[in-house]
Amino acid sequence: MKAAVLRETKKPLVIEDVQINKPGPHEVLIRTAAAGVCHSDLHFLEGSYPYPLPAVLGHESAGIVEQVGSEVRTVKPGDHVITCLSAFCGHCEHCLTGHMSLCVSPDTKREAGEESRLSKDAGPMNQFLNLSSFAEYMLIHEHACVAIRKDMPLDVAALIGCAVTTGVGAVIHTSNVRPGETVAVIGCGGVGLSAINGAAIAGAGRIIAIDMVGSKLNLAKEFGATDVVNPKDGDPVKQVQDLTGGGVHHSFEAIGLKQTAEQSFKMLRRGGTANIIGMIPVGVNIELHGAEFLGEKKIQGSVMGSNRFPIDMPRFVDFYMAGKLKLDQMISRRIKLDQVNEAFDELKTGELARSVIVFDA
Repeated sequence: MKAAVLRETKKPLVIEDVQINKPGPHEVLIRTAAAGVCHSDLHFLEGSYPYPLPAVLGHESAGIVEQVGSEVRTVKPGDHVITCLSAFCGHCEHCLTGHMSLCVSPDTKREAGEESRLSKDAGPMNQFLNLSSFAEYMLIHEHACVAIRKDMPLDVAALIGCAVTTGVGAVIHTSNVRPGETVAVIGCGGVGLSAINGAAIAGAGRIIAIDMVGSKLNLAKEFGATDVVNPKDGDPVKQVQDLTGGGVHHSFEAIGLKQTAEQSFKMLRRGGTANIIGMIPVGVNIELHGAEFLGEKKIQGSVMGSNRFPIDMPRFVDFYMAGKLKLDQMISRRIKLDQVNEAFDELKTGELARSVIVFDA
């Protein structure tokens, strides 16, 4: 099969022929229909986060089940599915207490000594974040995908596999936004737009979108932003405080920078909660004023929107089909696999929300 391989950081992906194994007892072989080009992939491509190489990148995807292992009970051949990088085992402490997105059990991977799921010239190839979806096929654990209704377009469904689940989930699960509360979202890429959309669905009273790109701020209004702030016009913290009379109940940092993470905390009102969704590079520390904690302000992380994806993703599909999730507007353009490096170059400019790789049927 054709796949986009990362062999060296800060170098373009290489389209290669890669071998894929047969499903084990709890594994599923999926024909990839679409894969989003996410900023998280760019972090690994640029080396901000280390990963064993060579690896097939890609982690935001949807497809059709081709084969299943002997013990698989959750999906069957012909099912349309969305994948999720936060595969879960179902029996560790995190899973049993309802925090499936925190599961890191090795049970969802092949054991040492077993044949690799992916290989090249008889040598193993590393699977990326349990998925490796920049490829014509994926071989994954059954608890890394969920079946969805077949009238859902798969190119749009792919966005639910990361951006939507991360952004909407951070709002409704991690921070538990309540109707009428105020929200600020820093960064209006795919994840930030999803957080804005999620805040609108949750009934937030005021939703402030913050970005330095005017076109993204205009797009944020379509997703539910009631106000927009451009840091080029002045200190974004002061702008948010002026708009809200003191700060917001919830802030969401969706870029992954030291400065914006610190700003997300500073723009809170007393008792507010800052949520760090963006991937701050390894080795970077953030600094906060200790006295501000006397106002019972909180800062916390959110991984994949604290999801319960087998439940969440089908519901997000229903939201889209009912017109509540604005996924069509999030797709900047549809491309082929061999255009993936162009998509990363465009992603670096900060101008586009999402490019989606669409594979031939």
